[in-house]
Amino acid sequence: MAVTVADPEPGTPQLPARTRRFPRAWLLRLAVAPASGFAYYLSFAPRSLWWLAPLAFAGFALVLRGRRFRGGFGYGFAFGFVFFLPLLTWLLDFLGPDFGPWPWLGLSLALALYHGLAGGLITLVWRLPAGPLWAALVFVALETPRAWFPFGGFPWGRVAFSQPEGAFLPLASIGGAPLVGLAVVFTGFCLAALAARLWDVRKLTRPAVLAAIGTVLPVVAGLALWPAIGTGAQDGERTVATVQGNAPDIGLALQGERTVLRRNTIAESQRLLDAVHAGKVPKPDLLVWPESATTVTGPDPQVDRLVANFGVPALIGAIYQLPDGHLQNSVIAWDPRTGPGERYAKQQLVPFGEYVPARKVAELVTPFLDAETVDMVPGDGANQTMTAAGTKVGVFICYETAFDYPARDAVRDGAELLVVPTNNAWYGESEMSVQQLAMSRLRAVEHGRAVVVSAVSGVSAIVAPDGSVTSSTGLFTADSLVGRVPLRTQTTLSDQLGAWTEYGLLALAIAGVAGALVLRFRTRRGSAGTEAGEAAD
Repeated sequence: MAVTVADPEPGTPQLPARTRRFPRAWLLRLAVAPASGFAYYLSFAPRSLWWLAPLAFAGFALVLRGRRFRGGFGYGFAFGFVFFLPLLTWLLDFLGPDFGPWPWLGLSLALALYHGLAGGLITLVWRLPAGPLWAALVFVALETPRAWFPFGGFPWGRVAFSQPEGAFLPLASIGGAPLVGLAVVFTGFCLAALAARLWDVRKLTRPAVLAAIGTVLPVVAGLALWPAIGTGAQDGERTVATVQGNAPDIGLALQGERTVLRRNTIAESQRLLDAVHAGKVPKPDLLVWPESATTVTGPDPQVDRLVANFGVPALIGAIYQLPDGHLQNSVIAWDPRTGPGERYAKQQLVPFGEYVPARKVAELVTPFLDAETVDMVPGDGANQTMTAAGTKVGVFICYETAFDYPARDAVRDGAELLVVPTNNAWYGESEMSVQQLAMSRLRAVEHGRAVVVSAVSGVSAIVAPDGSVTSSTGLFTADSLVGRVPLRTQTTLSDQLGAWTEYGLLALAIAGVAGALVLRFRTRRGSAGTEAGEAAD
């Protein structure tokens, strides 16, 4: 039986003749789309394969070339689903066997829909002049609503988070995570356009030259910015110590181990104190505890005594009980003489970990919800920048690293140093902890600040303002870090532009889609008019 291939829409870029003659080309595309998605996953930590991300997007663009919206959506969905599945396997450790694979599969499916929509819209805007740029804008723009929905947003797996090192990272100081993501995707799409042009005509043409320039321009721009990344101290330096007490369990079972977390953190703090007294490590100017290392319901003589023995201020990660009995995930500034003072409460809570969205529906499918399960209360952003050890310290907690606004708000409020208490013991020995550390490394360059990551069970790290890790701990070990960090006051262009970069790119993407739809309508209308005229003749 003969196999025919439908004619493309008017204005749709034509495939090479060799591809059009291949009746099973869709099988090849169906293989390349998920393979590109998996290559995109491989570009993320713990692997240092940042260069693999643009290659993955090149493969994705070649799959979309010449497709209609429906085909683009399908291939985009396949690309996204195969990307998110391995990236989010740590959810299996978090929820445990009682939930099975369904939350992990469901979230991967939901997030892959964004990539499906991106694939469909890219087939429209690619026909515009400078098609690879419009296509890259569309892909990166759809990361913005993903930070809003579902469940208050889940920006894990943004393009920029694959770039904690390499040529594109310095662009974070100019336009933050959105600009880094745009540069990566644009490079890949230009590479695909160049490959397609050379395949089609086997010679250099003006579009091919422009595609070649677009391929190398973001890389050159990033490399040129490296010398401009400031790392020197502008307001002195501080010696910071972070304590990693370790945790015995993973997943939701950790909820019942808060006493153990506190005991382990105090024990490791005491070992650090003994090492300081013995002269094995320098005395810190500031002590940092990880997220939820203790529970504070009132006066705490034991923590008072420990901090007083250090003789320096501490930032204590604690579950804090409000007067009405509700809990807040907090960081408390603890003075060695006066005790607890300013307190920052986490604003961006983890869905199903710190609060339960759609509780009535969730009660139907989970064995862990009952009348005694109470949601934590989010903070209002107060005291995000605290003064400790004569230093303005910006604090954001764990999951908040994935969102742009917490670190940006802290720096714009005068933070000279960023501290990230986290508790990744929930997620076992998965890639989650190093994925999150990659985000902190990006934030360091984005804001020109040293970042101290303090984890319950690892990975704790001290990150320089250029994103390099000066020291770190292993997973599920009791350990501590003491390091000298620069205090910086200069804001980056990314800080000054703020959210305007993200929303500007979003507006451009919307304009591009609107323009593509107008072009499509006019092309169809013109074709219909021509056909009608020919029929009249």
